[in-house]
Amino acid sequence: MILKTLMFPAAAAVALLGAPVLAQHMGGMGGGSMHTPAASTQAGIAEGTVKNGVRVVEMQVTGEGFVPAQIKVKKGEKLRLVITRKTERTCATEIVIKGYGINTPLPLDKAVTVELTPKASGEIRYACAMNMIGGVIFVP
Repeated sequence: MILKTLMFPAAAAVALLGAPVLAQHMGGMGGGSMHTPAASTQAGIAEGTVKNGVRVVEMQVTGEGFVPAQIKVKKGEKLRLVITRKTERTCATEIVIKGYGINTPLPLDKAVTVELTPKASGEIRYACAMNMIGGVIFVP
């Protein structure tokens, strides 16, 4: 009886800790959006910084997936993603943004720049080529 009492809370903790990684591998929960603690800003969505009219967001590909996994940018504002893949143990060896014709390799430990300018409000999904690990760009 004591073993069952100890096992249930431990199993629940493991499940909760693994949920962000699992959700990112499964294309997100409920519509593909994803929140990971490492990607958190105060509101949970990265906004980066604006330099010379260009919004710059630095990203990494880690064991957690794309970090940050949620980004916010204004409609018509140029977005520059600077992405560095930090792990070999991932299928995210490139970034694909279908609606923008982007399919860019992400070599290990090398910063790669990807630029786009959202033309409409909504959500823009980015992912690996297998569409298993990804995130969302929110355009209000």
